[in-house]
Amino acid sequence: MSSTSDNKNDNLSWEAVKVEHVIQDQWIDFRKVDYKLPNGEIIGPVYNYSKHSFSLVVATDKEGRFVCVRQYRHGIDEITTEFPAGAIEYREKSDVPYITSENIIATEDEAFEAAKRELVEETGYTSCDWTHLMTIPASATLSNSRVHIYCAKNCVRVGEQELDDTEFLYVKLLTEEELLKRINGGDFKQSLHVLAYYLYKAQGK
Repeated sequence: MSSTSDNKNDNLSWEAVKVEHVIQDQWIDFRKVDYKLPNGEIIGPVYNYSKHSFSLVVATDKEGRFVCVRQYRHGIDEITTEFPAGAIEYREKSDVPYITSENIIATEDEAFEAAKRELVEETGYTSCDWTHLMTIPASATLSNSRVHIYCAKNCVRVGEQELDDTEFLYVKLLTEEELLKRINGGDFKQSLHVLAYYLYKAQGK
C-alpha cells in the first residue's frame, strides 16, 4: 500500500558513515561518501560536492531588453548566452582557506550584495529596482550549493565592464522574442537561467 505522507518522522534519511575529501581547495569540496540507508544497508562510494553558492540576475533595461552575457562554458564546450551571475565569496567569513559544506551557505544580504556586484562588473549596468525571486539548491542530487535568483528592472549603463583576469565575455541586449528563440533550441543553455526567466515571468514583471 502506497503512502503520500511527508511527515518529518518518515524514515527516509541517509546517514554518512565515512567521508573522504577527494579534492578540497578554494574551488570545490569534492567528497566520496559511504552512507547507511534507512534499511541499515551500507552503500558507497556516493559522490557529492560543495562549490560557491552564487547569485543570478534577470536584468532588463529601460526599453525592456534583457541584459545578457556571452561566454564559453567548458562543461559543454560551447559559447552560451545567459544572464549575469557570479559566485558569493566565502573567504571573508571562513576560518579556513578552502571550501567546506558549511561556509558556502550565504545569507540573503550577502547574496544580494553579490548580485549587485556581478551585474555592474560583468555588464556595466546598475539598477535601483530589485526583486528577490527565489533561493534554491543549484543541484540537490549532488550538491548543497545554492543559487539566489533576482530580477533587476530599468537598468542603466554606468560604466565599462570590470572583468577578472580569467573572465572573457561581452554584453548582449536581447528583446524577449530574441531571448525565447535562444531558450527554445538556441544557445541559452543554462538550466537555472531558464528557470530564472520563467520565475521572472511568473512575477508579472
